[in-house]
Amino acid sequence: MTILAALGAQPTGARAERVRRSPHYRDGAFHNTMQTRTMVGGDSRPSVREFLTGGEKRRPSGPVPLVTEPPAATAASGLHLTWYGHATVLVEIEGRRVLLDPVWSDRCSPTPGVGPKRLHAMPVALADVPRLDAIVISHDHYDHLDMPTIQALNRSQQAPFLVPLGVGAHLARWGVPESRIIELDWEESADVAGLTLTATEARHFSGRTLRRNGTLWSSWVVAGEHRRVFYTGDSGYFDGYAAIGERHGPFDATLMQIGAYDKGWPEIHMFPEEAVAAHLDLRGNLLIPVHWATFNLALHAWSEPVDRVWAECKAHDVPLAVPRPGERVDVDTPPTLDPWWQPLS
Repeated sequence: MTILAALGAQPTGARAERVRRSPHYRDGAFHNTMQTRTMVGGDSRPSVREFLTGGEKRRPSGPVPLVTEPPAATAASGLHLTWYGHATVLVEIEGRRVLLDPVWSDRCSPTPGVGPKRLHAMPVALADVPRLDAIVISHDHYDHLDMPTIQALNRSQQAPFLVPLGVGAHLARWGVPESRIIELDWEESADVAGLTLTATEARHFSGRTLRRNGTLWSSWVVAGEHRRVFYTGDSGYFDGYAAIGERHGPFDATLMQIGAYDKGWPEIHMFPEEAVAAHLDLRGNLLIPVHWATFNLALHAWSEPVDRVWAECKAHDVPLAVPRPGERVDVDTPPTLDPWWQPLS
């Protein structure tokens, strides 16, 4: 029953009606604004042999260094970002706390015994996460939406869950009350605890079963009175980043997906160089890479994404911070970059 529950639920009733009204929904599914393939064919398609026996070093050679100090008190002003691994980030902005794509399980899978397993532990226990003002989900893939984590946060926190259209059906099945679920289409916003949270466009797809695109996927803008953060979620590169930057930027910091790319799926995940291009389109200042180091989801070497993004940031004079999992970054005074990952490569 647990596995069946982890698959989630399809939107029904009023939720399904709202999904059908979205301008991005037609013929029974959500669509990107530009043609997007989840997998390209021909020689670009990875083979089973590559997945099983590829020569890339896809795991760190030793323990990933973690910062396990308990979260500090949130300042009433300023902007701090704590990357816990993969896409899970705590945003502390003007005295409020927003948790992005929380995944505390050992595997990103509907079952605890199968699926990609963590390459490092979470640096803090979920019970030690401080009081949150909002919990934000980018889309319903297992490495971004984790049933046990959502259920634990539903019990331990009072914050609302902000999700793209349709994703609320999963949360409702897992026991989250409707009063705590806020579903948004692209360019819709919600005001929560003095912050404005806006779902913005991304180029990706969705689905927890063989059926795809029954729920929407999003990037997100987290905006206070004076500070702004952008989070990509999962996305291929597309020309909409410039429009988001014009409409919602500039951004004090961007949280950019840099890992799990491949020539076989170039339209749904960005390569590191594209992440830097998107950061520039968005009019971002400090770039913090996410979606790497924690789960083995592609064929590239474990540290390749961060090495490539570092080189590209240097080439374009883009400020970069690469924190260890659990390390809190003050966006106004980011730490000098320390290539902590290189001894593990």
